[in-house]
Amino acid sequence: MAEVEDQERKSSEEFTDDSEEEESEEEPKLKYERLSNGVTEILQKDAASCMTVHDKFLALGTHFGKVFLLDVQGNVTQKFEISSVKINQVSLDESGENVGICSEDGKVQVFGLYTREGFHENFDCPIKVVALHPQFSKSNYKQFVTGGSKLLLYERNWLNRWKMSVLHEGEGTISNIQWRTNLIAWANNVGVKIYDISTKQRITNVLRDDVSLRPDMYPCSLCWKDNQTLIVGWGKSIKMCSVKERNPTELRDLPSRYVEIVSAFETEFFISGLAPLADQLVTLYFVKENAKQLEEEEEFRARPRLDIIQPLAESCEEISSDALSVRNFTDNECRDYRLEHAEGESLFYIISPKDIVVAKERDQDDHIDWLLDKKKYEEALMAAEISFKNIKRHDVQKIGMAYINHLVEKGDYDTAARKCQKVLGKNMELWENEVYRFKTIGQLKAISQYLPRGDLRLRPAIYEMILHEFLKTDYEGFATLIREWPGELYNNNAVVQAVGDQLKKDPTHRTLLTTLAELYTYDQRYDRALEIYLRLRHKDVYQLIHKHNLFASIEDKIVLLMDFDKEKAVDMLLDNEDKISTDRVVEELRDRPELLHVYLHKLFKRDHHKGQRYHERQIGLYAEYDRPNLLPFLRDSTHCPLEKALEICQERNFVEETVFLLSRMGNCRRALQMIMEELGDVDKAIDFAKEQDDSELWEDLISYSIDKPPFITGLLNNIGTHVDPILLIHRIKEGMEIPNLRDSLVKILQDYNLQILLREGCKKILVADSLSLLQKMHRTQMRGVRVDDENICEACHGTILPSDMAQPFSVVVFNCRHMFHKECLPSSGTIPAVQFCNICSAKKRGPGSGILDMKK
Repeated sequence: MAEVEDQERKSSEEFTDDSEEEESEEEPKLKYERLSNGVTEILQKDAASCMTVHDKFLALGTHFGKVFLLDVQGNVTQKFEISSVKINQVSLDESGENVGICSEDGKVQVFGLYTREGFHENFDCPIKVVALHPQFSKSNYKQFVTGGSKLLLYERNWLNRWKMSVLHEGEGTISNIQWRTNLIAWANNVGVKIYDISTKQRITNVLRDDVSLRPDMYPCSLCWKDNQTLIVGWGKSIKMCSVKERNPTELRDLPSRYVEIVSAFETEFFISGLAPLADQLVTLYFVKENAKQLEEEEEFRARPRLDIIQPLAESCEEISSDALSVRNFTDNECRDYRLEHAEGESLFYIISPKDIVVAKERDQDDHIDWLLDKKKYEEALMAAEISFKNIKRHDVQKIGMAYINHLVEKGDYDTAARKCQKVLGKNMELWENEVYRFKTIGQLKAISQYLPRGDLRLRPAIYEMILHEFLKTDYEGFATLIREWPGELYNNNAVVQAVGDQLKKDPTHRTLLTTLAELYTYDQRYDRALEIYLRLRHKDVYQLIHKHNLFASIEDKIVLLMDFDKEKAVDMLLDNEDKISTDRVVEELRDRPELLHVYLHKLFKRDHHKGQRYHERQIGLYAEYDRPNLLPFLRDSTHCPLEKALEICQERNFVEETVFLLSRMGNCRRALQMIMEELGDVDKAIDFAKEQDDSELWEDLISYSIDKPPFITGLLNNIGTHVDPILLIHRIKEGMEIPNLRDSLVKILQDYNLQILLREGCKKILVADSLSLLQKMHRTQMRGVRVDDENICEACHGTILPSDMAQPFSVVVFNCRHMFHKECLPSSGTIPAVQFCNICSAKKRGPGSGILDMKK
């Protein structure tokens, strides 16, 4: 079947002008094939004169008076011998059950294909055309028209007899009739007319444009696009006529319908046939061309053309154009060609005396054929993937393989390899064939990154072959594949052996060593991998240790880890103290004090108490390797021996650290003395004195500074808030020159003034607060206190009011709202007028403890 279709496709190309297609990159819209089988035999002995198309079969009339019914493949199903001369027209109704035939000798026959009953008449003039009512098979529509010198309408009456009426005459021979619903369109020598059989009115007359053309040589082509649109083609003119309903107010004596020409334009060639295609138009052209022969111009007949055009208001746009190589085209005239089409199908039949060609809209298979012919493989593959359910002759994978072959031939190996992933899919056999082909052409690298590596996998030998290829020529590419490919794809031991053999030639190659470590890791030989990583100082060594819990393996390699990256190593050791103890780390680092200091310093920063047993050792380490952090360590540590620290600091003449240690040990005077004598920094001395807040220290500081003008200036600027400046000023010797004395005295006065202002401000705030609180207390004490049956005595817990209110009683109510019977309160002693609430005074006497005496 595929071979037959391929032959049809090749034969289709024979009908079109090859030179035009080669020059044009635009894809044709139609494909062509010759109607063969029984038609071939008929046309060898006879010639086609007319044909009518039904969706079920074809009806072909010949020059020798025969009518053949054909299937769509061209096989003869029935034959009728009507006359001995040319059949002019064959007409079918919509059901395909009735046929009308007319011939050049005046015969007209209308009959049922299955009954053979109907109308048979011989006229005394040639009948050029016959047309059945589209619904002729129904009893109410037994009508047909014939066209010769007159347009005659035949109707079957209720007596089963045929009644004839003349619809039109007197304008020459009628050459074409097209019947659609209730509208009959016909063409004569003058023009085209439309008759409405429902209203029995003629509604238009479209005149012929070029009257110089002989109507019998250049007949009119008529075609209904739909129930309201008639397309007229005559000579080189095309008109599209729209039948419209007339406004009832405009009727008068006019027909109820009228025709409006919505498009009219000229064409380049003579029109032999028309057919609608959606909103476009298929036109069959008869072509005459001029040629110079022996210095004289003469016309010769060229191939007929089948064009698809887009009608516009006054012009048209050419969509496609094909020149057809029909048989004996050089002998044909314009009247010898006809174009018929199947309603509802995009099938067009080009009829000539010795040939019938079928034009079809190209389907996806044809589109893919064209793309492949033009070597547009990528577009062909995309089209096949999108329409894989609709294509019949093509296979997506075969198109993809053709595309890959094309890319390989071009030398575009990377693209070819990338397309393998999409085209080969899950076909393991194809994958392996392609791999071996790429190996043959020396392009294994190109296909390596696209090989299946998920659930779908090739044989391990395939992957190993590619790895060996990379190992010979590209170490970096080999390393990339080892990282990207899962280890299950290949035999790990075989690859390790191959890498080992390669390292014998180049034992220090970093890439090969790193890759070998990765292979060891996958093979769970972590110790071997760790050795290589440490040897290379590779950044992944810490990740390897964490991921595979290799802390037991690094206990004797701590120095190597620290040498590689101290910060990462220390963080890892401190984060995993439960796996490698501090004592073990200190033991390993005993011969590398600079590394030991880094470790202990970070340990101290995390927890001041964890490494307390090493604080004494740390003093010397800080003094040797990290003096800036020695003083903060001495301040924060509560476990280092002060005497040992003082000894080390004094040996190294660390004044600041010695000062701190002396002050911490209580020898503040000696510390102050070192600041003044060895540092000579009055500001630090003053800060130290302020920190200790000891009057004796201030006295020592003043005594030491009294004969040093710069120290006196510093004291004058800072002493005011801690010691009375007058004491210092009185002790300054007369005549001593003190730098910036005036500014210092001004500052003292400003500080004193500021203190006075602060005191006054505080006094005002205190007075205001006191007044506010006094007023609040006064308001509180003036407030009434409700006494009722619900209140109880806080001493006896009885009801505060007696049951007999007529009897005299005394109640004591304090401002704190506690109530007592007077007799329940203890004696007030020598001052009976002053009493306090027993409950509140037990806590704290205050404003709430005053008394309110209620008597009756």
